[in-house]
Amino acid sequence: MANTSLVRKGFLSESQLPLVIEPESATVDLKEWIKNNLKAVEDDLLEYGGILFRGFGVNTQSDFESFIEVIFPEPMPYTERSSPRTKLSQTVYTSTEYPAKRSIALHNESSYSSVWPGKICFYCLRPADQQGETPIADVRKVYKRIDPGIIELFARKGWELVRNFDNFIGYSWPEAFQTTDPLAVESYCRSAGIEYEWKSDGCLRTSQVRKAIARHPKTGEMVWFSHVTFWHLSSLDPDEAEAMLCLYKEEDLPYNTYFGDGSPILPSIVKKIQEAYERGKVVFPWQQGDILLLDNMLVAHGRNPYVGSREVLVSMAEPCSDRGV
Repeated sequence: MANTSLVRKGFLSESQLPLVIEPESATVDLKEWIKNNLKAVEDDLLEYGGILFRGFGVNTQSDFESFIEVIFPEPMPYTERSSPRTKLSQTVYTSTEYPAKRSIALHNESSYSSVWPGKICFYCLRPADQQGETPIADVRKVYKRIDPGIIELFARKGWELVRNFDNFIGYSWPEAFQTTDPLAVESYCRSAGIEYEWKSDGCLRTSQVRKAIARHPKTGEMVWFSHVTFWHLSSLDPDEAEAMLCLYKEEDLPYNTYFGDGSPILPSIVKKIQEAYERGKVVFPWQQGDILLLDNMLVAHGRNPYVGSREVLVSMAEPCSDRGV
């Protein structure tokens, strides 16, 4: 039987993202409370897009896994990999292991894939000494902030991700696809709608065309849902972009994005989309034991640079594959 009197709900800012749920007393067991209030949690998640569970005494990875067992009936593995993570258990990974000085732009997890998680959950085992926040943004609002002309372009053309897998920068294809069998990679690509080409040096080039706009399967709301800006060449620091183009021809870059018909996306368009993200960005400091549950189709996430050690774990669930618009 639901009992919401054991907790209090509020917000960290006027943005009302995330909803914050805290216990009224130290005796409230988060796992048991979730079991008895799962429908209410699901409803809150659809309304707000993100929920921060704070102050529940979730002190270990094992505690987090107990939470995951209840909240994620359909956990997902991390497939078609694009960033370094360490698998800690069947359901839990480290968050992206980029160098501490680098930021990670706002994005929806695996929006480039044919199958992506409907939910993603972060757990702060240890906050950084400085910064290291996980910025978030409601992509319903991002969609509304993007110029209608840009929306129309992407609705008509979609977007394309081109990846080149080598052993120098980024993932090799065995790392990305978690196999050393080229035939297994080809089979996966065919099933996932990915074009592939084995280059003369044995490296792999892939391209996949996806929709940049989606309709949420439960709420029916329109959302901006893509990695268009994340991997576009113009998103790199100018010096870094220049260095990359000294190493590679544009078609051989580890990542780049285009319109779905292969035509270039102007940097000015990328900038306008980035501005839409920035206007809606919400940033709050992690506290040890925090759990941040996101609807991956309603809220994008990223990472700020940090100083010191930072341990944030992640789990994904509820496979989605229908981008009907």
